[in-house]
Amino acid sequence: MSFSTETRGRENTQDYRLYFKNKEGKYISPFHDIPMYADETERIFHAVIEVPRWTNAKMEIATKDPLNPLKQDVKKGNLRYVRNTFPHKGYIWNYGAIPQTWEDPGHRDEDTNCCGDNDPIDICDIGHKVCCRGEIIGVKVLGALALIDEGETDWKVMVINVEDPEAKDFHGLTDIDDVRRLKPGYLEATLEWFRMYKVPDGKPENQFAFHGEFKNRDFAVKTVEDTHSFWKSLISKKCDAGEIRCLNTGVTESPFLCSSADAKAIVDSAHPCGDAEPIPGSVDNWFYYKQW
Repeated sequence: MSFSTETRGRENTQDYRLYFKNKEGKYISPFHDIPMYADETERIFHAVIEVPRWTNAKMEIATKDPLNPLKQDVKKGNLRYVRNTFPHKGYIWNYGAIPQTWEDPGHRDEDTNCCGDNDPIDICDIGHKVCCRGEIIGVKVLGALALIDEGETDWKVMVINVEDPEAKDFHGLTDIDDVRRLKPGYLEATLEWFRMYKVPDGKPENQFAFHGEFKNRDFAVKTVEDTHSFWKSLISKKCDAGEIRCLNTGVTESPFLCSSADAKAIVDSAHPCGDAEPIPGSVDNWFYYKQW
């Protein structure tokens, strides 16, 4: 399947949105309309890249906006940028989400004893390529880390782009061990990054289930598939969606299905595309943090 994007608003402002289209050029929701699997037989998943590696803008699928475009997260009225905490520059992987998944805030995970964070499940792509914002890639699941963020389970699924030249070297139950073997230090850096990335903003270190242990491929795949089942309940109105917008153009059995004309009207009502605003100079600042 092929997808494209369309920009509305001005980059680095709160009116910026990145909308998605299918191969026919019709608007879709990246949350609901892109299949979870790129190849179910081979267990290859789709991933929506929200944040390219080395960048700082905290972009996300706008779950509360109609058609769920990408937008920059806002905190206390300000656009969010991840701090550079030495030695890490911005995000250290291509960061994104697997479509048609949902971490149900009404479901308490029996392993973490915490409920979901109300978002699609997150991925960290460790391949060589620096992806583009809004790029859709096929990924192989390698393992998972269970971040506990303000009392909620926020899974981080480690993946590799199937087009990466090293993707074939990751196989079977030992995939997470293959990461240690082929990319030494990457898992440790990932744990460190998630532990301390909020500290420069005055927040405490993040905590983890399983004492920060990365779970293996089979555990991670089951976790992704569980969140897909939660999404199925969400999109079929079998549970309370709250503020989540489930409008879609391709899930035929969904009561939230809308026409292509309605989807186009939503995008047409968005701010017109304009010149980007400059990124604040403070985004390039470095922070230093020592764990005692």
